[in-house]
Amino acid sequence: MDMQNARTVDNLEAAFGGESQANRKYLFFADVAKKLGMSDLAKLFRETANQETEHAFAHFRLLHPELVVKNPDALSDADKKKIAARCLELAIAGETYEYQTMYPEFAAQAQQDKDAGAEAEFKEQEEESKEHAEMFHTAAKNFGLLTSIEEHHANQYSDALKALDGGEATPRSLGQKWICKKCSMIYDPAVGDPDSGIAAGTNFEDIPDDWQCPICGATKKTFVPYEEYVAAA
Repeated sequence: MDMQNARTVDNLEAAFGGESQANRKYLFFADVAKKLGMSDLAKLFRETANQETEHAFAHFRLLHPELVVKNPDALSDADKKKIAARCLELAIAGETYEYQTMYPEFAAQAQQDKDAGAEAEFKEQEEESKEHAEMFHTAAKNFGLLTSIEEHHANQYSDALKALDGGEATPRSLGQKWICKKCSMIYDPAVGDPDSGIAAGTNFEDIPDDWQCPICGATKKTFVPYEEYVAAA
């Protein structure tokens, strides 16, 4: 599909979210029905939940065609690593958004509303999301699937540790790449963004103004020039 059709993309994301929520709700309902001794109703909810999962998968495949695996035997090891790395990249970006932005904002609102139960729940989930992000990051590193985003984060953490020890940060220089301030997605002109119709070799300045970050959906204005780390001589 054409990822430049913003409204259709938004509709697919909304449909994916709706089907995903339906899956979890029906599994919850199945658990309730089971506890009430209504096994047939519980079975109905479970079966319907499985159908909702397939619907959600279909939407997600359209949103992320780069993750569709039709014939794994035809893929090279490099292709398999690229797909797995993309999965981890999306997982890390999602969990990072949850613990850095979503849950802190939700907890603050719950506190303002004097809803202690919701505030505690949001804060607990914030910590779990952070743990999940770290877990996925470790997996990416262990499997040799560290993406440019995670490499950027790793370098930032390294610089922070050096600063605590009184050391100097790793030298950096401006290149042609741009980085999203929201999720740290790095746009490389040499690669472009084929899924969004941006061909390889397209400079960031030449990308249409309505282009959005392929990971978090942030606008083009959210990107800033990326300072690349200079390798040690």
